[in-house]
Amino acid sequence: MKVIIIGAGEVGYHIADSLSREGIDTVVIDRNEERLHEVSEMLDVQTVLGSGSSPEVLKRAGMVQAEMVIAVTDSDETNMIACLLASTQCRIPIRIARIRNVELNGDCSLFGTDRLNIDLCINPEREAVNNVMDLLEFPGAAEVFSFAGGRIRLLGFQIDQGAAVIGKKLSDLRAMESDFKVLITAIVRSDKFIVPSGVSVIEDGDYLFAVTDATRVRELLRFFGKDTEPPRRIIIIGGGNTGMMLAEAIEKRNIAVKLIEKKHGQCEILASRLEKTVILCGDGTSQELLREENIEETDFFIAVTNDEEANILGALLAKQLGARKVISLINRIDYIPLVSRVGIDGVINPRHAAISRILHYIRKGKVISATPLRDEKAEAFEFVALETSDITDRPFKEIHFPRGIIVGAICRGEEIIIPDGNSVIRPGDHVVIFTPHSAIGELEKLLTVKLEYFG
Repeated sequence: MKVIIIGAGEVGYHIADSLSREGIDTVVIDRNEERLHEVSEMLDVQTVLGSGSSPEVLKRAGMVQAEMVIAVTDSDETNMIACLLASTQCRIPIRIARIRNVELNGDCSLFGTDRLNIDLCINPEREAVNNVMDLLEFPGAAEVFSFAGGRIRLLGFQIDQGAAVIGKKLSDLRAMESDFKVLITAIVRSDKFIVPSGVSVIEDGDYLFAVTDATRVRELLRFFGKDTEPPRRIIIIGGGNTGMMLAEAIEKRNIAVKLIEKKHGQCEILASRLEKTVILCGDGTSQELLREENIEETDFFIAVTNDEEANILGALLAKQLGARKVISLINRIDYIPLVSRVGIDGVINPRHAAISRILHYIRKGKVISATPLRDEKAEAFEFVALETSDITDRPFKEIHFPRGIIVGAICRGEEIIIPDGNSVIRPGDHVVIFTPHSAIGELEKLLTVKLEYFG
């Protein structure tokens, strides 16, 4: 498979990184020669200097042989033209574009087969807003992922000091709660991924990934000593696209929300668009301003400016001044482990959302979704089990999965199954599998040969 990526920014770079590590022939196009040099130094990819909306540049990138084009520059127009050229000149089978204009989305007729013919439109900012709304619904979680149409949830959260589960083996959890229907799929300890077993012991500060039925998420959070109280007051700093879309979504839930933005002109635009949000013109990292706005009575402080350092600083300051929960928008992957250690409760990473949507098209056959987790050290797959599969109609204890892979949940009709060794996958089941990134190749080989999901 050959993939052309247009745009070597944060999103483009990390998509190229994910693809190249899996041995996919990848070409990256960008106008910035210095940025392309950095990409070629760090990744095993081909680079082409030029505009992705140029037919000649696309030709030099090998558009004729490509099976997918992913246009993720900062220009919607460039991304749309690149996909149009890919469709009309070479008929590349899959065309994906990053569209940041808040007035456009994937349902827009402009992207239909009779016009631009774009298969997938990605708005990372919109996806980030969706992620924040999940965190507002489940305040004790730092990450929330949905599978099987929202009926299965995978949560990431930290174990706080004094939690009742500290010192307990995973096998002891059912004794603490007889109706415990949760599967711990991974433990992150000191940035190291641990594939858990029944004898694994939970320690103070561990970060857990847990799978459960969506109807039992709050029960799960309470069991691990996490907050489940819904927010009543929210402060947002950053009035760009993300901040505006987030305020619009929060307004619909009738939660009191204030939005702080530095630029006076943008404040006027926000005031004209938002009906219930209180717009404040000022610096969201100002201690004086935050005190004036009663930060100590704020349930959620959400920093979504274009400046990552300001987001981190603002969140830390708000936490110190008494905000109950703080969330920060971070694009750079190397910042994410840092912020979780210094007391920030949740991280929004727009490019993760973009990558997970794209991976659905990279993973072949019956894979429904593929979500990168925890700095992309692991992935969660959702796939449909086929009748021809070697792992259907056999108990798990008789199946030899690649090391580190855990089946997290099974959706069978209206039933959600949290599996154990006696569980059986039936044809047509939706199955969620958790895998370390190092085992993805093995898993894909297993699926290719035995499940016939691919090809």
